[in-house]
Parts: sequence; structure tokens; C-alpha cells
Amino acid sequence: MLSDRSRPVIEATLPVVADNIQEIARRFYGHLFGAHPELFDGVFNRGNQATGEQQVALAGSVAVFASTLVETPEQVPERLLSRIAHKHASLGVTPAQYDVVHEHLFWAIADVLGEAVTPEVAAAWDEVYWLMAYALLHQERGLYSAQGVRPETVWREWEVAEKTQETADVVTFRVRRVDDRLVKTSLPGQYVTVKVPMPDGVHQPRQYSLTRADDGEHRQFSVKRVHGGDGPDGEVSTHLCDRVQVGDRLTMSLPFGDVVLDDSGRPVVFASAGIGITPMAGMLSHLTAAGSHLPITLLHADVDEDSFALRGQVLGDVRELPGARIHVWFERGAHATLPFDGVHAGVMDLDAVDLPEGAVYYLCGPLPFMRAVRSSLVDRGVPARDIQYEVFGPDLWQADLASEPAPGALTEPAGAVR
Repeated sequence: MLSDRSRPVIEATLPVVADNIQEIARRFYGHLFGAHPELFDGVFNRGNQATGEQQVALAGSVAVFASTLVETPEQVPERLLSRIAHKHASLGVTPAQYDVVHEHLFWAIADVLGEAVTPEVAAAWDEVYWLMAYALLHQERGLYSAQGVRPETVWREWEVAEKTQETADVVTFRVRRVDDRLVKTSLPGQYVTVKVPMPDGVHQPRQYSLTRADDGEHRQFSVKRVHGGDGPDGEVSTHLCDRVQVGDRLTMSLPFGDVVLDDSGRPVVFASAGIGITPMAGMLSHLTAAGSHLPITLLHADVDEDSFALRGQVLGDVRELPGARIHVWFERGAHATLPFDGVHAGVMDLDAVDLPEGAVYYLCGPLPFMRAVRSSLVDRGVPARDIQYEVFGPDLWQADLASEPAPGALTEPAGAVR
């Protein structure tokens, strides 16, 4: 909890810090990498740095945490902290790196706000930083301990056993173990970080959902090629899709991720769009391996059937599960050759299907899609605690702002979901 001395200072300065926090984040990262360029090697995603997404993520998470300390001092944003802690653990983040971040973040605050940063203001924001840092460090320590590793030993080598072209832009990799270290089973819905050496020698990390239940020897993940539009294409996705072949080795972290399948025995509803199918495929695979008889509903939206990645695996698992059904929505029309339970044209329409009572919901896809689906479910009376969602990329804070867009957040396109 924030101290009584710091609370009025944070209340008074939060608006000006919030107004300037993206510029603070921009200068922070520039100063940090100027002093520690080695952090680009295996820790920070330089693609997100180039687009500014990482700066927005840092700015938003700090603002959300500080606001929570002021507005609801009896609680902290647990979901936000959990997501960040799992992401940090998958990168092998160390306690010492929090000291480095502190040094350069507070340099940036003073650089942007100047004389407004009095000793009292600096002390109050220092308290906010370390409250957030210690909360994350505590969770990360627990995650490392549960896996029986230290930050530097979350990594291991795997060999590519199969490479499958799912769609024009999605490739699935099935990798096998190459050493005798114990392989702990991943939880359904978790992801791994893949660390890839780039042509300039810098290792770049990316997180990918595990798309099939572990068998003790193999793991599977799918990669969507990132097209840059006006900018460069995604360097890691391009490298994996074009250059990595069967027999090559990949460096991968242990599995992490806090959006995992509930084991309460309640009905399950998956709602995904595009490459958001990947964690759903992993959860379905686990349910199939367990011989589940739960009522399961999969709702998926995509451009067309050919764009639906992992459709063969997903449909096969649905058909093996006696209580499962699948409905799809295709932007290019209700045309399909596969035996889905329902094929619909246009955007996802929750009114087109019967949703089970008392279900647990899992969402994954573009942020506007998830916000729209979540808002629709809440309007129907589904408790917020029964809706989980996986966020790809650094937009960890935006998904925690309920159904109202935050300043700088992505806006919901008209008709994204009904």
C-alpha cells in the first residue's frame, strides 16, 4: 500500500505524469539502450521499440498501477501484474535488471518534467516504482521456483522435427527434445519464448502459444508472418517462416502464461479471431488428451476457410470431444468445405449461437475484437471473473481497462462483434 506521505503527492502529480508518460517512456528507452545495448540481445523486442508499442505498454502499465494505488488502495491490478510477471519469467528477467530500469526511468522523469520533480515528488514516485517492482519480483520468484530454474536456466535447445505450412502466412513448428533434462508438462493455454539469432548477431525473443498438448518429447507452436505494411516485415517471423528448417535447433524458454484452462468442470466457450486460434488449439488438444466430456463451444472468426490456421487439428479435436461444437464466421461469405457445426458470413454474432449457462470464456484475437466480445458478454450478464483473455504483444495494460477504450488505446471498429 502507498504510504500516507506519498498518497497526496501521487494524487496531485498523476495527471501531469500521465500526460507526459509516453514521452517519459520514449526517453527512458533511448537512455537505457544507450547505456546498456546488450539488453537488446535476448530481452527486448526491437520491433516493438521501433513501432513505439513497448513505450505505450510501459507507460500504460505504470499509469494503471499508480492509479490503482490511489483509487483502490486495498487492492492492486493482479491480472496486469500476473501477465507481466509471466512475460518476464519467459525472458529470464533478473532482479538486478529492476535496478537498471529504475536508474534510467527516473532519469527520464526528471528530464521530461524538470523542476516539477521536487525531492518529495521523486520520493513518492520512487515508492510507486518499488511497490510495483517488488510485487513483480515476488511473482517472478515464485514462477522460477515452481519450474525449478533460475532466470538464466529457463532456456533449452529443441530440434525442429516437423514444419507445416498451415496457411499462406502461418507455419507450425513441432520440435523435439535433444537432452535429458526433465520436460515439465505445460499448462493448457501457455506460451514459450523463442529466442532467434538475427543476421547482425543480436538474439530477438518472441512469444508463441503452444498449440498442442505435450507428449513428454515434443512441443508445438505456430508462427504468423508479420507483414510490415509501410514498415519492415517482422524480422523473427520472417526468419522462422523462411529460414528455419527441419533439423535446425531453436532456443526456447520453459512454458509460462497465466491464461490457462479452468479445471472446475464448468462448460467452456472459446472465442477467437485470426491467429488468436493458437491458445485455443492448445487448450482443445489438452481436453482431447484428457478425454473430456465437458460442453465445449468454439467460436472463430477469420477471412475465409483457407485463412483459418490449424483448422484440421482443431476440427479433429472437436469431433473427438463428445460435448464439443464449432461455429465459424468468414468475412468473405458463409462458404466452407469442412463439416463445421455452423458457418456464418461477416463478423462474429453471438446471437447466432446458444451459449451454455455457467460457462467459462476464453478470448484471443485483435484487441478491438476481444474488447467487443467481452463487452457483449458482460451485457448478457456473464460475470467479468468468468472471462479470460490472452493478449499478444505488449498491450498488456489495454485489455485490463474493461470495455471502455483508454487514452491511446485501439478503438473498436464498427460491427466488430454483435
